[in-house]
Amino acid sequence: MQWWDSYRAVYGTELRAEAMVLADHGWAVVPGTFPQGEVWSGCPDAPQAGPCPVLDEWALRASTDCDQIAEWWSGLPYSILLPTGLTFDVLEVPATVGRRAAAVLRAVGVPVPIAATPTGEWLFPVGAGEPLRPDLAERAGIVLHGRGSWFAAPPSTYPQGSVHWRVRPSACGWNLPDPFRVQDALAEAVAQRPTVAGGGSTYRLATVATGVRS
Repeated sequence: MQWWDSYRAVYGTELRAEAMVLADHGWAVVPGTFPQGEVWSGCPDAPQAGPCPVLDEWALRASTDCDQIAEWWSGLPYSILLPTGLTFDVLEVPATVGRRAAAVLRAVGVPVPIAATPTGEWLFPVGAGEPLRPDLAERAGIVLHGRGSWFAAPPSTYPQGSVHWRVRPSACGWNLPDPFRVQDALAEAVAQRPTVAGGGSTYRLATVATGVRS
């Protein structure tokens, strides 16, 4: 128990600091369930499929207020959850697709924040409001998180490990990318077309760079 108390204090401080940083840039946060071993804890009858909000009416209570955040993360090491569908949406994809899409976006100089989960998903925060393209919606493992959903921000943990940033939002100036550009890059990745360095698919890559729909 002494080990758990020590870990909780140190990790809780890290979570609180990261939640403060997100809130300081206008990304509202809400506390979520957290793993103790293989069991998700933090609220009565916590769902066991992954992190979820511990508050009733969590979307309305999500906050950027520093005092509120300090209170939430003063005790238990809650996951940091970011509600989607308002400030931003999140595109969740398998890691293999995410890596290829990130390469496409780098090739055309479009910086985007990217998080990765220890269970093999890559998460792309994007501007809110763009529906998921039909060709992506039919692909297994590609999910658009919009209104009524959330994602766990680093350094939240799963039983398998921690969520981490592949590209931190600060590296992109905290700017959210155009969702169409990211979806176009994902479509490029799903089709496994060559990148610019490989000498192909320059028309589609130009579309990603300019945001002009084909």
